[in-house]
Parts: sequence; structure tokens; C-alpha cells
Amino acid sequence: MQKKQIELSIIIVNFGNTKNYTKKCLDSLKNAVKKINTEIIVVDNISRDGTLEMIKKDYPKVIYIRKEEAHGFGANNNFGIKVAIGRYVLFLNNDTEIIDKNIFSEMIEWMDKNPQVAVSSSALLNADKKTIQASGGSFPNLFRVIAWMTFLNNSYHHNLSYYNKAHNQDWVTGAFYMVRKEVLNKVGNFDEDYDAYVEEVDLSYRIKKSGFDIWYLPNWKIVHYGGISYGSEKALIYEMKNLKLFYKKHYPKWQLPVLNIIIKFGCLLRIIIFSLINPKLSKIYAKAIKII
Repeated sequence: MQKKQIELSIIIVNFGNTKNYTKKCLDSLKNAVKKINTEIIVVDNISRDGTLEMIKKDYPKVIYIRKEEAHGFGANNNFGIKVAIGRYVLFLNNDTEIIDKNIFSEMIEWMDKNPQVAVSSSALLNADKKTIQASGGSFPNLFRVIAWMTFLNNSYHHNLSYYNKAHNQDWVTGAFYMVRKEVLNKVGNFDEDYDAYVEEVDLSYRIKKSGFDIWYLPNWKIVHYGGISYGSEKALIYEMKNLKLFYKKHYPKWQLPVLNIIIKFGCLLRIIIFSLINPKLSKIYAKAIKII
């Protein structure tokens, strides 16, 4: 008898010692995967907290990939893509919780009805399971970065009201990134030059250039605890460093030195302002300006 087509390959990366989050994430998947043929792939990156033993005992059907050397977000997910056979691939952070049992079946049904859409993402809720988080936004051209760095308008990530309704947008977060496998085969996987952050912007940019749409769909929601792998300081530094890398790869050469000036100015502005209202954050930007 011919095996049923795998509809969805869910790839979860376990960074370091985050077993408890990975277990909670896997537990939350149980009801949501009952309605569709699914495979779950866990890429375990240098953990020493019993993640392997937990998965063997509690989730023997999970495809487990062990990596002993440290890799970034994109590289780890790429290991999962290499073995994924689903029509759709979902990059799912291990610091998430699935709270809607119909989310996968219904989102796949929506995607099947909208073949022009290559990527979709759900709404991300905070730990209170009520308030919403930003999820992706617009590509970071110079005007948007200027507005972001000078507090005029955060049109790179957007204000929270932007995420109340479904819409086509430039990129969505890698915390919940559902993409057609055939599109990955066409445009390529994550660019491994990015350590962490902005890699989903890069992938989305290549997908958009290929003529596909990317949709944010808040009718479906998950919980995203956020910042488990890197924390706020590293996240800020990685994002700014990788924003420069994104410009180097995709935008005209003359824009990179302009971006450098904008980012440095934005950091200086934040050092001054936050020294008065949030000294800890001011110190983070002081460290960032030396590194980036």
C-alpha cells in the first residue's frame, strides 16, 4: 500500500540547554497534528540537558538530528530541511506553544486555496495568551531604517495595531514560518551567513523576488515566549550586524555606508535617551555601537 503524502514537516531547533521549552512545544503539538499527515523533526544543537533521552522516551516517532558543533538559526533549520519530505515546511521555535488544534489543517487548507502565497504565519501571543506581538514587517529600506532609528516610525517592524488584521506583507518572523517546500527548492534554503536574526528577512526577500506572496494570518494564533535562545542584548547586536549583511547582499553598494551612519546615529541617540530612563538598555547600545 502506498504511503500517504506528508502534508507538513515541522522543524524545531533545540538550542543549547532548552529541553523544557522543547518538551512543552512538542506536548502542545499532539492535538494539532491529528488531522493531517505530519512529520516532526528536532534539530538538537549541542544540548547537555537530556534532550535526546527525553525525545527517545516521550517522542519516539520524532526525527532527531544531533549536532555537536554550534550553528546558527538558519543552518540548524537547513539540517531539518534536508530530510523534510512534506508539501509544506513549518519552522517553529521551541519557545512556542500551539493552542489551536485546527491551526495546521486550516492554514494548509487556506494555503492550498491561495497558490500565489508561498509563506504564511499566524499571530504571536505573549505568555498571557491575550496580548499580541509584532511578527515581521516591511523590508528595511533606508527610509524605514531612518524612521526606526530616530523613533519617528517603526515601519520596519510596524506598530502592534498593524498585526490585528490579515494582510500581505514583506516578511514574517521565523518563530512560525510556514512555507511551500517546492518554493524552497526553487529559491534555496536559509542563507547560513546569518548567525541569528534577519535570516527570515533574507529568505522572504528571495521569495518575494521570485513573484510569490507572504501573508500574515491572525485568525490563527500561537504563544511565543520569545528570547529564549539569545536574550535581548545578543538579539539587538545580531539584528544590527545582520541588517548590514542583508544590505551587502541585496541592495546597491552605495547604501551600505549610509546604513552604517544611520545605525551609529541611532545607537548614539538611544545611549543618550536611555541613560536617563533605562540605564541598562543604554549600556547595551553602548556595547552594540563598538561591535557593529
